[in-house]
Amino acid sequence: QVQLVESGGGLVQAGGSLRLSCAASGRTFSTYTMAWFRQAPGKERAFVTAINWSGSNTYYANSVKGRFTISRDNAKNTVYLQMNSLKPEDTAVYYCAADADGNYQYDYWGQGTQVTVSS
Repeated sequence: QVQLVESGGGLVQAGGSLRLSCAASGRTFSTYTMAWFRQAPGKERAFVTAINWSGSNTYYANSVKGRFTISRDNAKNTVYLQMNSLKPEDTAVYYCAADADGNYQYDYWGQGTQVTVSS
């Protein structure tokens, strides 16, 4: 199994920044596609961003383009989400996820970390 643990969430003012981390353990990490999703109360979980094994390809939801940046450090088995220019609508529980078998379905999920953006 793969274990994913998110950290770095908290309360910030609109316009502020926050960096989330996701530490992976239990299996090989370096070849996995990694992603961030988020879920607000009463809403479906939504895709935020993803990064391939080498970091050469990244993908972003339109709602976060130009504001969020995903990166990874395979030597540390960690993926990051830098969040800038935060808006109240970014408030959600943020989850990291791993696609371990290359089928574009995410197999492993972290427990989530709360991000709250005040106005």
